[in-house]
Parts: sequence; structure tokens; C-alpha cells
Amino acid sequence: VQLQASGGGLVQTGDSLRLSCAASGGTFSDYAMGWFRQAPGKEREYVAGINWSGSITYYTDYVKGRFTISRDNAKNALYLQMNSLKPEDTAVYYCARGVDVGRLRADLFRYWGQGTLVTVSS
Repeated sequence: VQLQASGGGLVQTGDSLRLSCAASGGTFSDYAMGWFRQAPGKEREYVAGINWSGSITYYTDYVKGRFTISRDNAKNALYLQMNSLKPEDTAVYYCARGVDVGRLRADLFRYWGQGTLVTVSS
């Protein structure tokens, strides 16, 4: 399984970014997917998850209402639309594959891709 995140960059507070994750290897639609992030000096944290069909999503409290996770199974792609960005959103963002079609618990993601850096200036 290979996962490659892209779309990061330097933005200002209040701006938007859309991250993408390209997946290869395995059947993309057989698995839940998620986004995690790791800020400098901090542990990796779970941001959002989505089940195989996109019908069920999960968001951690600090991104609810600002971030939207989505997927396109035909394109083997995962997305994270990030609006109203804040300096505390600055981190390397990683996409990850779940262990099955639907469980979105943070500890049930196993495969990790290369991250993409998001920097939000104040």
C-alpha cells in the first residue's frame, strides 16, 4: 500500500486548503481512510476519518465545522478540505488506511503515507 499526501503549503489565518491523498496497492474502497497530523514537538493526532463509502465520517472536536473529509473511490483518492485555518493547524498532515471498511477509531489505522506540510501564519 502506498499513500501520498499533497496539497500543503503556506497560508494565512482564515485561508483554505484542500489536501489530497493518492492511494495505490490494494482495493481502496475496501477500507476506511483517515487524516492525521503532527505538529512540531507534538505527538501525532487524529483529525478525521471516513468509512469506505463516505457515508460515515468522524471529526475531532477542534476541526468540526472547519474541515471536511471526502473520498473518490473511482480515483483512489482521499481529500481534506480545510477552511478557516488557524495557526494551531500548522502540522505535517498524513493520510492513513484503516483496518477494515468502517471502523474509524484512531488506533485502527495501520498504513501511513508521506505527509504534506501545512503552515498557517498569523
